[in-house]
Amino acid sequence: MKPFDIGELVLLAALWGASFLFMRVSVPEFGPVALAAVRVGLASAMLIPLLALRGQLAELRTHWKGLLLVGALNSAIPFALFSFAALSITAGLSSIVNATTPLWTAVVAFVWLRQGLTPWRVLGLAIGFAGVAFLAWDKASFKPGADHSGLWAVLACAAATLCYGVAANATKRYLAGVSPLAVATGSQFSAALLLALPAAWLWPAEMPGTVAWGSALALAALCTALAYILYFRLMSRVGPTNAVSVTFLIPVFAIVWGALFLHEAITAQMVVGGAIVLVGIALALGLVGAKPR
Repeated sequence: MKPFDIGELVLLAALWGASFLFMRVSVPEFGPVALAAVRVGLASAMLIPLLALRGQLAELRTHWKGLLLVGALNSAIPFALFSFAALSITAGLSSIVNATTPLWTAVVAFVWLRQGLTPWRVLGLAIGFAGVAFLAWDKASFKPGADHSGLWAVLACAAATLCYGVAANATKRYLAGVSPLAVATGSQFSAALLLALPAAWLWPAEMPGTVAWGSALALAALCTALAYILYFRLMSRVGPTNAVSVTFLIPVFAIVWGALFLHEAITAQMVVGGAIVLVGIALALGLVGAKPR
């Protein structure tokens, strides 16, 4: 990749790392579904005028089915799940589980698109998922009356990354050739439509405060609208394999932001589990060992 592309990749990682921080701040007042709806609603409101200025609104009508599918799996469902997880676990831990997205992408590609898995990839998948199990192990308790909120939060993050994996393959299959801005705009607008009624039903009885709204606005403008423009542009310019390597950097920024602004502890289990996950991703993507064919 060129230096400019690397710079955008680092910026994208910093923005998505900050998203876990903003969710932790705003979700207690909004609730998971309402926050996800505000996030995609504001993001689509910012992106639609940009798409109109470029004269590409017609792409939304032409590819509405694919955009609706990607909007559900790449935004509506995972944003609500990560917001739910933010109620119980740290930004750093959520971001480490989020880093398994390439593993799910490879599994879905194998099952759905029949893309082959080399022995190195299989080993990487096994190691990556073992890392997630290690992170969730101390949160699983079978004692009566035990608090399972941490375990459910980790499982919610895992389900969200599975959605991302399906969405990545759906984008490749149904939206190839569609402009990055149209994909970003259409997916956020579709997610906003899907979340509108559930958010209205689950809207908090008490209006969220200024800090919560500020975090939600930053989540929408920086971590969603701007971030998805960068992401889909990187995918079109450097390819999905290079673009997905952003997942290596997101946990670093999320852990640093969480420690600096929320005083979240960086535990040995997070460091070890995160290292295991990243080793698995590196093997699965062919960044170390034998290259996948």
